[in-house]
Amino acid sequence: MDIKLDPSRDDLPLMANTSHILVKHYVLDLDVDFESQVIEGTIVLFLESGNRFKKRSSSTKVACPSESNEACKFRMPEPCQIPVTNTKTFSSKIGYNDFVICGKGEKDTSGKDGNHDNQEQASGISSSKYCCDTGNHGSEEFLLVLDCCDLSVLKVEEVDVAAVPGIEKFTRSPKLRNQIVHELMALPTDRWREQLDYYARCSQAPGCGELLFDTDTWSLQIRKTGAQTATDFPHAIRIRYRTKPQGRSVTWTSDQSGRPCVYTVGSPINNRALFPCQEPPVAMSTWQATVRAAASFVVLMSGENSAKPTQLQEGYSSWHYYVTMPMPASTFTIAVGSWTEMKPETCSSNDVATERSFSPSEAHFRYIGVCGHMEYPCRFQKSSASTQKIIPHRVFAPACLKGACQETLLPLIPPCLSAAHSVLGTHPFSRLDILIVPANFSSLGMASPHIVFLSQSTLTGMSQLCGTRLCHEIAHAWFGLAIGARDWTEEWLSEGFATHLEDVFWAKAQQQLAPHEAQEQQELRACLRWRRLQDEVQNSPEEMQVLRPNKEKTGHVSDSGSSIIRHGLNPEKVFMQVHYLKGYFLLRFLAKRLGEDTYFSFLRKFVHTFHGQLILSQDFLQMLLENIPEEKRPELSVGNIFRDWLESSGIPQPLQRERQALAECGLAQQVSAEVAKWVRVNRRPRKRKRKDREEVFEKFLFGVQEKFVTFMNSMRCSSRTTERIQKRNRTYCWTVFIYGLVSDVFSLTVTHASFSFKC
Repeated sequence: MDIKLDPSRDDLPLMANTSHILVKHYVLDLDVDFESQVIEGTIVLFLESGNRFKKRSSSTKVACPSESNEACKFRMPEPCQIPVTNTKTFSSKIGYNDFVICGKGEKDTSGKDGNHDNQEQASGISSSKYCCDTGNHGSEEFLLVLDCCDLSVLKVEEVDVAAVPGIEKFTRSPKLRNQIVHELMALPTDRWREQLDYYARCSQAPGCGELLFDTDTWSLQIRKTGAQTATDFPHAIRIRYRTKPQGRSVTWTSDQSGRPCVYTVGSPINNRALFPCQEPPVAMSTWQATVRAAASFVVLMSGENSAKPTQLQEGYSSWHYYVTMPMPASTFTIAVGSWTEMKPETCSSNDVATERSFSPSEAHFRYIGVCGHMEYPCRFQKSSASTQKIIPHRVFAPACLKGACQETLLPLIPPCLSAAHSVLGTHPFSRLDILIVPANFSSLGMASPHIVFLSQSTLTGMSQLCGTRLCHEIAHAWFGLAIGARDWTEEWLSEGFATHLEDVFWAKAQQQLAPHEAQEQQELRACLRWRRLQDEVQNSPEEMQVLRPNKEKTGHVSDSGSSIIRHGLNPEKVFMQVHYLKGYFLLRFLAKRLGEDTYFSFLRKFVHTFHGQLILSQDFLQMLLENIPEEKRPELSVGNIFRDWLESSGIPQPLQRERQALAECGLAQQVSAEVAKWVRVNRRPRKRKRKDREEVFEKFLFGVQEKFVTFMNSMRCSSRTTERIQKRNRTYCWTVFIYGLVSDVFSLTVTHASFSFKC
């Protein structure tokens, strides 16, 4: 199956030919330049071909946006002024416990010295639209296709890994570069530090031949003359490139203190405008990165280590991060800015284990059953990790928000982490950084491995919004990161679980809540989500309301591994919550059917079985039904759940039947009574004293935040009511509640200076 893109549609193409060859490890070496708003450097890809890969048929084609049948025209290697580090230079700097850190080198000038014929080539974007035939140049040469967009690719070359001192110990044939890479990737788990060290050494090895490459709107295509199969293709290649200021994977902006910063924004195109990569989820890889920036900046990244800066010459610092758990490249995150660091003042030694290096001994791991994922240093097999309720954590924010973070955010992290551990068990990641991102961040939060982005909105007022949002992002460590969706159209496997678990985590984190109070709070939130879901299905296209739109073809890709995410570029999709809400109600329905204790006991078992893997909906549902007693699953089957919940638009039928129960929630009834009171008050002249009105209203408001949200939703915000609310802003701290509306209620616009309702 070939990918045919229609320019008039809003589909997102995943172009990488992952069925033929996979990137197993990335080594990034980058410079961040705020003056030009460019990130520039190299990325080295370590590749692995499968034993099923055979010579490519001349009929096999790589998908490209196409209206013509022109053959691909690949650029020939040209002279390049990029300096290559001599092996003698780097070999003396590296030890097993000290990864390679390069100084700020010469600026590449290949885009300015006439090596490219025109500006379009210099930008790495071809002006022609075509389908790329691997049989180009009269031979059946293998073509490596990477997802790439908004990048200027300057040079691609094979890396001479055989030139690395000491590399001969990995193979009996030191001259066979691909064999060296294979043996390096096959090192056992307990030698992960040595493996990362040699990845770093290899990434700095000299080149041994430039490769042909070309780009189109969505991909970078690389070939080597004479390499006819994935096995023949070089397994270690270096790409020199630079980002563009307008690239869609990162945003260059100023933080709340007015200082420049740059960060990954969770773009629909993911990271392909940050570095060339394989975007499909199946391309799970590890990475390590060295990033240089001016010494005044802090570099945060998805990484297992809490990196500290290494001072370089000329006022620059270098930061190094690494990840040993294979994950999709789309989960990679970076943020560079003048952040202020905050840590908790005191930590219980029983809850928080101090960060330490892994022992090279296998005895450090306690194997609890057998993990189903590929080999990596898994925390689920570490006895110390299984009992660690609170992982080490730090908070970063602009200096002007330090006080708010210390008052609101820092105290919430330990109880939220502990609550998550009590429900799901072992934390998948060893540490957590939380960054308060700039005001242009379009969401309330975003989770990535070892780092969470939070909106400044979550810091305003009381702990309710901050706590629930923090719990949501913490839940993504298990669902969305440690366990990912194999097909990106099944977003509910991430967002539905996180939405359902945020209530559970937050209820446990609020230790002062009695069980019945926590239950009432969850029921009221369910009522709010029900109303939000009603609004969503009434005001969105039916085809975008389906949680499993590909139905029986879910998880299918083309022969090459490329695929299309339907509506992946639709701007409305960013604001839709249907995957959150319908997924939440499905899980709530299942938990009620099984009973809370049975359901969460199963969920813990599911996490232990599938962590480190990609799943489809049927993986979860089949295992769930296998663990349910017969008497608890009448009319429950994978087929029925697909039909009623995942493959239909609108409100699921089982949820329609629960509508009355949602309306009978005790707190919702209190709100209804208050609404009736306000309606009566609004219908008569206001002659009562202001103090009396305020006292009655204050008692109602400062109970549960969701009561206020439900109240405002029920009032429908008449202009007269809104005017009165605005007048009471100072007295009742309305901002607390207004920010709280963003995630759960009707369309609302919030600015930092004022607020306005859209009803």
